[in-house]
Amino acid sequence: MTQNQNPWNAKITVKSKKGDFTAYSLKALEEAGLGKIDTLPYSIKVLLESCLRNLDGRVVTEEHVKALAGYNAKDVGEQEVAFNPGRVVLQDFTGVPAVVDLAACRSAMDRWGKDTSKVNPLSRADLVIDHSVQVDDFGSVNSFQINTDREFERNQERYEFLKWGQQAFSNFSVVPPETGIVHQVNLEYLAGCVLTEERDGEQVAYPDSLVGTDSHTTMINGLGVTGWGVGGIEAEACMLGQPIFMLIPEVVGFHMTGELKEGTTATDLVLTATQMLRKHGVVGKFVEFHGPGLANLTLADRATLANMSPEYGATMGFFPIDEKTLEYLELTGRDADQIDLVEQYCKANGFWRNDDYPIEYSSTLHLDLGTVEASMAGPKNPHERVALSKMKSTFREHCQTIFNKPEKTTAKDVEFRGNTFDLTDGDVVIAAITSCTNTSNPAVMVAAGLVARKARALGLKTKPWVKTSLAPGSRVVTQYLDDAGLTEDLEELGFFTVGYGCTTCIGNSGPLPPPIEKATVDNNLVVCSVLSGNRNFEGRISPFTTGNYLASPPLVVAYAIAGTTDFDMYSDSLGKDKDGNDVFLKDIWPSNLEIREMIDAYVTRDDFIAKYAEVYEGPVEWQELEAPTGNVYDWKADSTYIQEPPFFRDMSLEVPAIKTIEGARCLVKVGDNTSTDHISPAGVIPTDSPTGRYLVSNGVSPRDFNSFGSRRGNDQVMTRGTFGNVRLSNQLAPGTRGGYTTYFGPTEAADNPPELNYVSSYSPKQGEQCFIYDAALRYMEHRIPTVVLGGQNYGMGSSRDWAAKGTFLLGVKATIVSSYERIHRSNLIGMGVLPLQFKKGDTQESLGLTGHEVYDIKIDDNLNPMDEVWVKATDPDTGKVTEFVTDCRIDTPAELDYYRNGGILHMVLRRMGNEA
Repeated sequence: MTQNQNPWNAKITVKSKKGDFTAYSLKALEEAGLGKIDTLPYSIKVLLESCLRNLDGRVVTEEHVKALAGYNAKDVGEQEVAFNPGRVVLQDFTGVPAVVDLAACRSAMDRWGKDTSKVNPLSRADLVIDHSVQVDDFGSVNSFQINTDREFERNQERYEFLKWGQQAFSNFSVVPPETGIVHQVNLEYLAGCVLTEERDGEQVAYPDSLVGTDSHTTMINGLGVTGWGVGGIEAEACMLGQPIFMLIPEVVGFHMTGELKEGTTATDLVLTATQMLRKHGVVGKFVEFHGPGLANLTLADRATLANMSPEYGATMGFFPIDEKTLEYLELTGRDADQIDLVEQYCKANGFWRNDDYPIEYSSTLHLDLGTVEASMAGPKNPHERVALSKMKSTFREHCQTIFNKPEKTTAKDVEFRGNTFDLTDGDVVIAAITSCTNTSNPAVMVAAGLVARKARALGLKTKPWVKTSLAPGSRVVTQYLDDAGLTEDLEELGFFTVGYGCTTCIGNSGPLPPPIEKATVDNNLVVCSVLSGNRNFEGRISPFTTGNYLASPPLVVAYAIAGTTDFDMYSDSLGKDKDGNDVFLKDIWPSNLEIREMIDAYVTRDDFIAKYAEVYEGPVEWQELEAPTGNVYDWKADSTYIQEPPFFRDMSLEVPAIKTIEGARCLVKVGDNTSTDHISPAGVIPTDSPTGRYLVSNGVSPRDFNSFGSRRGNDQVMTRGTFGNVRLSNQLAPGTRGGYTTYFGPTEAADNPPELNYVSSYSPKQGEQCFIYDAALRYMEHRIPTVVLGGQNYGMGSSRDWAAKGTFLLGVKATIVSSYERIHRSNLIGMGVLPLQFKKGDTQESLGLTGHEVYDIKIDDNLNPMDEVWVKATDPDTGKVTEFVTDCRIDTPAELDYYRNGGILHMVLRRMGNEA
């Protein structure tokens, strides 16, 4: 980027203990008449500062600055701005394919004879390996080592590849496995609140900001750091120096008063806020928390609220920087001079929380923290809050309305680990203290330990059918639980540490014990999981748990003792004490004072400093891992983990023209709330599936299949698993659940078939139900494009780039749905898939679309953002023609460039190739 133009003389000097720094003053813009800075939401100020600092007249223009400085919360309009995040964070599920794509870009540059070092992160990128540990073993002191051994056994190729990337790319670091969860490591260590860099001979300070390849990147908003989840595709472009072009968002103010009452936790607050905000409608918007109630929330409480932004649908949930921020930076071992810089910079440039600012929001919600009650959420969505007092009656209602179980079913005499018991509908078979949402918060972790201590003292035990696990988000958690003596109490109830990483919440819950699984399947039981996570979408936690409920860590312990969700925590007995008296939840629940005293005594700055001094060391298994070297990766044809994707093979340096999509067939037709969990491969790899068959044909035994997430670096695996979720209901294959469709294409052999990237062992016949993958290959063999039809909130959920990559590699040219979740829409464009949206009032049902039609989509090289696009659907059997108008959800000129190039990385690579 060229030198900043600074037309408003906005440079000021900020003096701090760390030194003197140049800053770009927002007040200078008010003095120049561009707007009232004090009325701007803090999150908008961050975007404004970025534009002001990076103003070059080409990528970032004066119009961008003026639009943000003059922000009208009540009438935001559709103004595009360029945002340059300061850094990128990645986790290994999404980070491995990101590094694979960068390596593939280098291979393409090498084939062109260009300088491969041009492909290199220009922005700081940190990758934390946290998504690969799986709960294979549980309930013993050996569980951690057993799971670690299996993790390295399964993931050696991936880890070798990441070690290669660490030496091949500059400005790129890797936090080894078994260290912590990416968002917690970011919160406790990586984030600085204020970043500095040398620019044109000056030391410049500016707000910390980032994007991450995980939707829960928003957790860092609790620290006053702007950031949100993007697809790996978009993150890679940021790493390569591309800004994020975005429409200026509306900002919803969430005003809080009061304080949480006894018996409630930050988790309860989060579930309450998630329900409120999801109902209000905040998709594509920023949420900014404000009001006097903020003073009664710890920084960890704030981070818990910010973490769940994807669950309430917002781009982020932002908290401004204040004294609580500085206290947390001090606690977590940040340098004193850096802390002083944060304070001085934020106070000098209007980023310090000031409740007297007359901030204007697009809309506002209010919550008295004292009204929050103990809650859970489920059985399959995070916003489905259930008051703990109504959990028993709600579960029984779910049996009638959701699970189709009017009468209870019981499996008799199940045997496991020396115990014989009956297993019945509602029983909890997974109880997991997991996820950065809660493991980053000492209050709920200590509360869980105290519940275990009190229960243990009264002689209560976990039910024998419950798979228990504790997956701390950082090594610091283990340290303070050990110091407080709570580890022993948790272990006595079965909550042994199983690993450091994102386990049950991401679907790495591991297998159920065979007797439990068999009893569940043979008797069609509705068994449940209770987890302290942020996601409970159907099919995510385990293929065998029908009901999945989010809860605070202490409630996870309580439900492990109760053993069932068909239970009233306020009136039903958890068991008998040693004297035969009934024990209730109130008897083992700690007071807020007990929790606070334990935190003050055992959560210390020294622990954070000591544990994060070792952050890049990793376990001995990592240290002894041998990795390849070199500037260009040597792809191995026989690898089932890492393959060069086909995105850039045979790619020309010229930009192709946009052409009409003609004669398309529908590959998938789905209803509302189809999530990226339904689209993107995740979790267990079924043996009897295109992916399972591929792995077996390559000599991989089912025991070593690992998870889809661990194989995201292999497009052969991921493409076969796209739209393969066991809970997917494709309306084109009635009577099925999972990755099935009906093939409508021709029966004869294709004339002049293209050279395909993939092969299938099966060719479906016309009108036959088959795997989506097999139908997609057959369509591509006949050069027939495909489309996807969908309903509201299409692509809700995690920021999974493979939901878009797999869609593209299956030959889908366009998606036509009622509405999109923000990240998935962006990712589709980033892969060259056209996102179309039904006009308001139109749906696939109201238009009478069955998915059996042949589709023509009228676009050409004159396509503009937000254009109306005509679609013609012809039923080949009846000749009926349905024509309708859709909105092109390519929202900005930058997104149009991405689509025109066939994807964002294609555009960046072409530019690098033409400049080299």
